[in-house]
Amino acid sequence: MTHRLAPRTLRGRLSLVALTTAALIMTLLTVVFNLAITRHLRAQADAELRNRAEAVATTVDTTGSRARVRESANDQLLDTNVWIYADGRLLERPSATASPGSELSIAADAMAGARRERCATVAGSVRLCSLPMPGAHTATIVTALSLGPYRGSADALLAASLGLDAVMLACTYVLTRLSVGRALRPVQSMTDQAAQWGAVGSEERFGAEHHPVELARLGNSLDVLLDRIRSVLRHERQLTGELSHELRTPLTRMVVELDWWRARPRSEAETWATHQRLAEAARTMRGICDALLRDARERTLDGTSVSGTTDVLPVLTRMLADLDPAGEVRTTLEAGASAVHVAAPPALLERILSPLLANAVRYARTSVTVSARRTADGVRVDVTDDGPGVPEHFVGDLFTPGRRADDDDEHDGAGLGLPLARRLARSVGGEVSFDSGHPRGARFTVALPAR
Repeated sequence: MTHRLAPRTLRGRLSLVALTTAALIMTLLTVVFNLAITRHLRAQADAELRNRAEAVATTVDTTGSRARVRESANDQLLDTNVWIYADGRLLERPSATASPGSELSIAADAMAGARRERCATVAGSVRLCSLPMPGAHTATIVTALSLGPYRGSADALLAASLGLDAVMLACTYVLTRLSVGRALRPVQSMTDQAAQWGAVGSEERFGAEHHPVELARLGNSLDVLLDRIRSVLRHERQLTGELSHELRTPLTRMVVELDWWRARPRSEAETWATHQRLAEAARTMRGICDALLRDARERTLDGTSVSGTTDVLPVLTRMLADLDPAGEVRTTLEAGASAVHVAAPPALLERILSPLLANAVRYARTSVTVSARRTADGVRVDVTDDGPGVPEHFVGDLFTPGRRADDDDEHDGAGLGLPLARRLARSVGGEVSFDSGHPRGARFTVALPAR
């Protein structure tokens, strides 16, 4: 029920909080103010009663054998609401306002009997004060005063303060809504900007300029979040492109095998060989998916790579045979040792070398040379072809995703192979580079840590 009554907008909630706080503060101030006014008016009434008692005391003579009241010019004024006692007996009383036995007379008798200065409220609206007089006779003067005018003033002040409180609360609510609305205007502007940008991949950002500190921090946080989302989307697009690029070769091989097998009747041995090649292509595809997804998962979690050890030479031998089964390009494998092991799993090593070998076979005129050897820093694999090489103007964009030297060279490719090879090599602490000083064709170098 409380949630239903609460305003739905932030401006309404802040205005309600400000209104509630102001109401509590004003209520407290109004109570304190009216209590202070009541005490002040009571003190004024007591002072008035004492002044009147002192004036009446000048008409009382206590020097003789008996105390008596002298007549004065203002006798009618001085006798109003005044009791005069001497030696335990009543000398005068206000006949018009207090008859014997009345509540006021009884209270005046009690105050006179106390023989000390005191004040009290009687009958709820009359104030009495007693004033003992020095002298040979014990005389006491008791004066009375109606509190009606004072209470009327107090009630008027209370009504005025309540009216002022209502006006102040209304002004507080209106000003709070206006101020909060003005303060939240940049938030609305940021919301409108985000709605206009539309796509998450937009390059627009909120920034921190011309915003208060709190909104600047919020804008920076949102900018960081947008950058992360954009990075994730870019990574997903890159992963999709890399999978498509890497799966194209084994899929093409499977299609060629199936077309060749259906072209004419085959013997049982040839059919078995075709099945074996199809199974190998399927295993290759599974290895591609596992390697890329594992790399993506590991980089997403903590940036670490998957451990493993692989002998480079068997992997190169198998990959060269699969890339050019017809033998149209002469491939040569040079090894400086009988076994060259790298600190990378086999599937990842294949994904690093596959784009380099595929490009070399694709662009070579007659031959491709692959060498693998140990170095002081690890293992180095050179892939060299005698093709046209890389155009000089394109060397700077060679490892940029989606860039190709010539889009009309009649070769399949999306410009993702080399960037993928470099990224995967770096994930295990290696590197893929282009040797721009090689005189003929193209030479790419893969440097990997040894195990």
